[in-house]
Amino acid sequence: MSRASRKVEHLRYALETDPAGSNGFDDIRFVHHALPASSYPALSLHTAIGELAMSSPIFLNAMTGGAPETETVNRDLAVAARERGLAMAVGSQTAALRDPAMRRTFTVVRRVNPDGIVFANVGANVTVEEARAAVEMLEADALQLHLNPLQELIMPEGDRDFRRVEERVAAIVASVPVPVIVKEVGFGLSGDVVRRLARLGVTAVDVGGRGGTNFAAVENRRRAVALRGFDRWGLTTAESLLEAMHALEGRSVAVIASGGIRHGVDVAKALALGADAVGVAGRFLRVWRDGGVPALLAEIDAFHEELKVAMAALGAGTVAALRRAALVVSGATYHWCVLRGIDVTAYARRS
Repeated sequence: MSRASRKVEHLRYALETDPAGSNGFDDIRFVHHALPASSYPALSLHTAIGELAMSSPIFLNAMTGGAPETETVNRDLAVAARERGLAMAVGSQTAALRDPAMRRTFTVVRRVNPDGIVFANVGANVTVEEARAAVEMLEADALQLHLNPLQELIMPEGDRDFRRVEERVAAIVASVPVPVIVKEVGFGLSGDVVRRLARLGVTAVDVGGRGGTNFAAVENRRRAVALRGFDRWGLTTAESLLEAMHALEGRSVAVIASGGIRHGVDVAKALALGADAVGVAGRFLRVWRDGGVPALLAEIDAFHEELKVAMAALGAGTVAALRRAALVVSGATYHWCVLRGIDVTAYARRS
């Protein structure tokens, strides 16, 4: 099967497949603040990933590209990113690196949004030259390197050898002229992996937790014999975010939360747990499918309004102040943290 055909199947099955269970954020509850002393009109959503300043912590995370049918998707997503001032990541550019005819399915993003923040995206097993080419293709402001070993192993034509991935990540970090973000695609990053990535010098990690697009289920639909035992594999987004914050204590690596983000309160919880930014993909893609750019713009506005209401209700005028809001971790997420040696009591006692 050609890469273009595979991209079309991935996009279709991603829209048709149910999310991989809970993202874990229902186990997180804010301690309500009845005297917030806040001003909704004065709230600021500004944040940063390393030195990359962003007007909103919400961005359109990697979705698609690499097949003729995906050019329209990326064009419309870029329009929405431009109109709402959001950063945007493209899907894996490997297809365009192999076939120049597919470049336009990615470069449309920069054509439509010439002044916006755009993230290039390739797998972490590419060469330094390919990573640099992906950045140059989009005049990108940052580079996402995605880790997807489980998806590759289930994918009928996927990679089977991951022995040099860390070596390649280190070489790319040292060679590309933009910040490097390493992300999972829906199975989460453990604390140990986050520590190893920090030692490699990455600017940021995107935990890419379970709860959103289920790439195990997507690839199982493409197999002759499905491996259904992996359909609920991985760390939830909340678990992975807590693992990352515990692993990075005292380190200057930015953290991005993604994986099944449903609304602005999920965004607020992720930021309060310590994330610097929050990526949304599947939710925005489904809204675009059902209502086009107008519906997507309205959904982004709803995300922002819900986030700002949460911030105002908690007395947090900035994203940094939201990290001081008290919250309680309970349920399966709490038990995960106890067994993993992650102390979450400090979150509940903040003021």
